[in-house]
Amino acid sequence: MATDAPPPPHANIAPDAALADLDGAVGTASFAALAEACARGRADLAARGLDDSGERRLRMFSTWEITRYLIPVAPGHFRRVLKANPDLPQGHAQVDGGTRWFTLDEVLRLRAHFAEGGAKNRHYLPWRPKDLPAKLVAVANFKGGVGKTSTAAHLAMSAALDGYKVLVIDLDSQGSMSSIFGARVADEWGTVFPLLARHYARHLRADNQRRIDRGEAPQPLDDTLAEALKLGADDLIRGTHWPNIDLIGAQLNLYWAEFQIPVWRMAARGWKLWDALTDSLADDGVLERYDIVILDTPPALGYLTINGLAAADILLVPTGASFLEFDSTGRFFDMLHATFNSIEEGENLAARALGRPELAFEWDAVRAVITRYDGAQQAELAALMQAWLGRSLAPARQGYTALIGQAGEQVSGIYEADYRDFNRETYIRGRETFDETYAMFKRLLIGAWRRDELAAAQEGGG
Repeated sequence: MATDAPPPPHANIAPDAALADLDGAVGTASFAALAEACARGRADLAARGLDDSGERRLRMFSTWEITRYLIPVAPGHFRRVLKANPDLPQGHAQVDGGTRWFTLDEVLRLRAHFAEGGAKNRHYLPWRPKDLPAKLVAVANFKGGVGKTSTAAHLAMSAALDGYKVLVIDLDSQGSMSSIFGARVADEWGTVFPLLARHYARHLRADNQRRIDRGEAPQPLDDTLAEALKLGADDLIRGTHWPNIDLIGAQLNLYWAEFQIPVWRMAARGWKLWDALTDSLADDGVLERYDIVILDTPPALGYLTINGLAAADILLVPTGASFLEFDSTGRFFDMLHATFNSIEEGENLAARALGRPELAFEWDAVRAVITRYDGAQQAELAALMQAWLGRSLAPARQGYTALIGQAGEQVSGIYEADYRDFNRETYIRGRETFDETYAMFKRLLIGAWRRDELAAAQEGGG
């Protein structure tokens, strides 16, 4: 039958016309030109979030936002407290009698004031047990495009708005997390690489002493390792435009660690490479100075990811509600089992022979989290995933809204978006999806801390 419908776009392509559209052959130098073009574009996009001085600054928060989301008080009571305490931050109004806006630093000061003199049944400050270290949270999956970095960044921002002091560690050499927080990392010496190298260098020094005691020649300590021994976490940690979020950033040269770590491991089989990040952070006092450390891992199960996962107390695995993403996530868990089980078996052969305690990796909690969720299209598969995974799949679903889309285009998080750029309902719906994810995470965090607190008390009492 004849039809008036146009042919599909791939039909009737003339070879000579296709040839005319084709550019010349592409050589290696073209990749450099493309990389330069992307770098210019990245700089342009990142600069759109800077102020007139060229610095990235966090937006201000209105009285409505503060009393709805940050400090649990009625707006009227909030205003009365400010009026009665002129030494407290009074906010900034753009017009006389208009809405007052506060920096996050000011919000933190106000929260501390309410906590000191407010009702005891109000949780003005987030709960953190005394004398226990920070909790480390790894966000990981080797499936790209599932919202791994976005989830990690928004957890950091949620925790910061809640009053926690947060350290973000970017383990992904693509540096997307670093871009979100406006970091410019010159080379691998501004990443976690020196901490890993220092851990190996210290092991090598101890091993060399044992060699000398046996009358053997020591292994050489090269310039890289000697330089790493001079550096600590404080040399790498940088502040961000969030007053209570710090960052150890990443850049492309960090990927070198994936090649260097196995070389070190071959030279010193006794080096426990999976402990390098954990031990370094503990040795440098990082776990006492922060409440939460968030690790954004690469989309691959390499040595950097293994360090992040081994260091983590809580593991979150973002996944989409599609067959391919669910299938990939299942394979990720399978590879996690194979990798860490292999490490345990290898270490415990020697441990049993020497009568030493055996190695057993443990996490306080592991949760898969559905991201970029479309309830109209994915509700059935999400329900099936919940049935298959049970409590290991978080019930919260990260939906995709206009607010999330615009935040991504502006190289920022949704909590950095000014609600005046949307209608208020769009803003509320947009942040609800991440608020629910943070609530799920915070419940895990507090439960894990409480378990540790009770165990410490029982041990002390015994």
